Amino acid sequence: MLGMVLALALIWIGFHILSGGLFLTPRNLWNLSVQSSSVAIMATGMVLVIVTRNIDLSIGSMLGFIGMVMGVIQVDVLPKFLGFEHPATWIVALGAGLVLGVMLGAFQGALIAYLGIPSFIVTLGGFLVWRGAAWWVTSGQTAAPLDTTFKLMGGGPEGSIGAAWSWTLGLLGCAAIIALLAHSRGRRKQFQFPLRPMAAEVFLGVAAALLILGAVAVANAYPWPIGTVRRYAQANHIALPDRGLFIAHGFAIPVLIAVAAGIVVTFLATRTRFGRYVYAIGGNPEAAELAGINTRWVIVKVFMLMGLLAAVSAAISIARLDAATNSEGTLAELLVIAAAVIGGTSLSGGTGTIAGAMLGAVLMQSLQSGMVLLGVDTPLQNIVVGVVLVLAVWLDTIYRRRRVS
Repeated sequence: MLGMVLALALIWIGFHILSGGLFLTPRNLWNLSVQSSSVAIMATGMVLVIVTRNIDLSIGSMLGFIGMVMGVIQVDVLPKFLGFEHPATWIVALGAGLVLGVMLGAFQGALIAYLGIPSFIVTLGGFLVWRGAAWWVTSGQTAAPLDTTFKLMGGGPEGSIGAAWSWTLGLLGCAAIIALLAHSRGRRKQFQFPLRPMAAEVFLGVAAALLILGAVAVANAYPWPIGTVRRYAQANHIALPDRGLFIAHGFAIPVLIAVAAGIVVTFLATRTRFGRYVYAIGGNPEAAELAGINTRWVIVKVFMLMGLLAAVSAAISIARLDAATNSEGTLAELLVIAAAVIGGTSLSGGTGTIAGAMLGAVLMQSLQSGMVLLGVDTPLQNIVVGVVLVLAVWLDTIYRRRRVS
């Protein structure tokens, strides 16, 4: 984890220098956080999939299919019954997408777990089937524009929580970190486990708090565009001062959704029986089954969770574009798998962390964002991403061999 943090810092500093000081700006970092959200959400589920010694190559196509279904529901289906901009439109569309995601995940998981078809083959078939299904829903047409409330999940000035709420959440996050460290230390002392030095506990707490407050400061340093501020002032009858009106974005809603997904999946992986079963299956499937674990049902649930997270990412993706397109989610599976592997998830199963995968998603998106600022062509960007993925797997292989020896 520390190595990844150092690598991310070096990448940021390098791109900042090469771009002439454009990378480490509030605007670019805010956009980077929003762009990373969709990949980070799916990477949390991909960790559990890979931990169980499986793989999911279909999530990009699944994202495109689910996104297209949610778009059609908002543009073509519900307006016939509820009209446009009905308060229930976004709820029905999002709910339908989540249910569809769980169903697709359960279908693929059942084929893998109960029919014994390798996950590579099943999800490779899904990669083709769901992409074709996305085209079939609208015969290749784009579904737009989307419901105004639904679009808030994509970020933007309206899809952010502002300065005051951002500081409030930041302070609550600091308090939660301190409480978590204190609770963990108390539990270790209760069971007479080794304790970290108090100086180390204080350092971790201070470092985490500074990181959270720094993120809040960066989010609040990025103001609304002038045109958006002018329309806001006119709508609310606010006189614009000569120097202009500064309205901070604050945290974007998709970023908060990604953080919430990371917390929930981390809890499932580390604090529940389901999570213990997942890592037990990845460590030794035969021993897990002999211990009485229903390994097949656990694998189905892992793929159901992956489908659910793909649906959440689909909602964020189409909300950002204000449209559902057939190309949505193309090559997303590459970024998600790369994020999980770079984050420390072993392709041999049994090992992986949610926080590492989310950090890997930020690293992958940082590479793409930095190359865009430098004017690097898209084909070369794909080459770099592919090289980074292979390098990450190679380093993981070396690390596992040294551990065994």
